[in-house]
Amino acid sequence: MQQQQFVNQCSEACTSHHSAHKIDFTHSWTTRLVNKIIRNPACFLAFFLVISATATAHQTKNASRLISLFNRKDLTHWKISDFGTQGEVNVRAGSLILGMGDGATGVSWDGDFEFPKMNYEVSLQAERIAGNDFFCGMTFPVNDSYLTLIVGGWGGFLVGLSSLEGLDASENETGSLHKFENKHWYAIRLSVADGIVQAWIDDQRVVDVDTKGRELSIRPEVLLSRPFGFVSWYTEAALRNITLTLLDEPAKPKDVN
Repeated sequence: MQQQQFVNQCSEACTSHHSAHKIDFTHSWTTRLVNKIIRNPACFLAFFLVISATATAHQTKNASRLISLFNRKDLTHWKISDFGTQGEVNVRAGSLILGMGDGATGVSWDGDFEFPKMNYEVSLQAERIAGNDFFCGMTFPVNDSYLTLIVGGWGGFLVGLSSLEGLDASENETGSLHKFENKHWYAIRLSVADGIVQAWIDDQRVVDVDTKGRELSIRPEVLLSRPFGFVSWYTEAALRNITLTLLDEPAKPKDVN
């Protein structure tokens, strides 16, 4: 019984941090290895120290790449975008509030590090408090160009990227229609990796496009959102839990001589 429990614990420990590294402890050779470890206290201790160190290193590595962009207290690291028609911007109940303006209301990143241009993810929750247009217009870099992810545009339904080849979200292949309720939080995630831009809303993928070799641009109305920022349009919106995750760079192919 103790041996079987140990086998189960070993299997669980070795698969907890990544399923791709799963070790099958039911095969005969692994069972023999487990028996040897059990009979040798020194091996037993060394095995668990290695497993523990590996899992801890993996967790530490992931944690170091996750950066909170909003402290839920004030506008530290953010500046209000002076569109000239914006509503009031403040922090209320732990959320960044973009007040309803006569057009665009927004903030842009003004932190103590340069926002990455590639291989990153941004996650947040967004809510449309009042209004019927987009409540999350997220402008972000793709190498030396920029795009804007529109959530809830064109009367409150449109999701997509502006702009590809000069075409807005309503005109290019990324545009799609979704129903959004006011005063409801939506989880939004954006990934920019190796030129591929993907976006999810509540775990539903809504954008998936390869931008390599394409003309990328943003509308003049949101130029002040660069290098990274948020804007709402004739809408009061709330944002919270804004995080940045740095991704591994894709492995470069080796030269073949």
